Amino acid sequence: MAVGVLLAVMLAGLLAGAADIGPGRVVLQLLDWLPFVSVDSGLTPVEQGLLFELRLPRVLLAAIVGGLLAIAGAGYQGVFRNPLADPYLLGAAAGAGLTTTVAIVFMKGDNQALLVPAAAFAGAVGGVLLAYALGNVAGRGGGTATLVLAGVAVSSFLTAIQTFLQQLKVEELQRVYAWILGDVGGGWTQIALVAPYAVVSVAIMMLHGRLLDVLSVGDDEAVSLGLDATRVRLVVLFAASLATAAAVAVSGLIGFVGIVVPHVVRRLAGGSYRVVLPLSLIGGAAFLVLADLIARTVLAPAELPIGVVTAFVGAPFFVAVLRVTKRVET
Repeated sequence: MAVGVLLAVMLAGLLAGAADIGPGRVVLQLLDWLPFVSVDSGLTPVEQGLLFELRLPRVLLAAIVGGLLAIAGAGYQGVFRNPLADPYLLGAAAGAGLTTTVAIVFMKGDNQALLVPAAAFAGAVGGVLLAYALGNVAGRGGGTATLVLAGVAVSSFLTAIQTFLQQLKVEELQRVYAWILGDVGGGWTQIALVAPYAVVSVAIMMLHGRLLDVLSVGDDEAVSLGLDATRVRLVVLFAASLATAAAVAVSGLIGFVGIVVPHVVRRLAGGSYRVVLPLSLIGGAAFLVLADLIARTVLAPAELPIGVVTAFVGAPFFVAVLRVTKRVET
């Protein structure tokens, strides 16, 4: 069912756009691209180019980025046993954003495309570790709110540094600002760039779903079952940070996907990470494709930044989750 929803949303994303291409002809063209299928869609070469070079890669990139952010959020929540953990709130996205801004502003030439993901990964890991360390220093008795507040503080600090760097290079301000607001229109080049990181990070987290279930019962119980809790946490933290870094590097800062989708999945399918991780991947893909569809159509022919759409949904959702979590802890 989840895969069916994702395919339906992706098809809707392909059908919608500024150019008036009939839905029936789009479907026929998609069928014509299938192996061993040959049909006449009636699309002109220009319309086929628009569909293949603009709409299709945009929908695919939105699906990849949404899936990565959602599964990263689920991974962070499993590592920290905290339902409020998320790439955006834990400082991973802000850390990746800062180092990616450094790469955009100060690194020129052909090497920039290769350096951006590496810089984003270093920033994502650094942001999470800084938030986690600050949360421990602030006090172990603060519950879920301590880690969240630490993440917010770290994110604010890193964002302030990022803003300072932007002011040093005003000529790059428009490019960096557009990246900060989120964009999934990078095309096939960006898909090729993010794909290897996506495959590695998703595979690692999928393989650790059962171990995260064991961790959820507590470290003492996990150790008694022969599980190296520290190693599992580090591996999943690495994979979640890699997924976040890859997504941020090609799409900019898109918040709340990593907290909204895993929480909805747990409500619908239970708390086992063997189920939560794959469904978060699929649900995150569908969620961001839908958000991009709204961003492209609600003010057509103008476009909203996709990060604005996810914030409209995610901000009130986060408040609701925070209220429920606080009630449970009390």
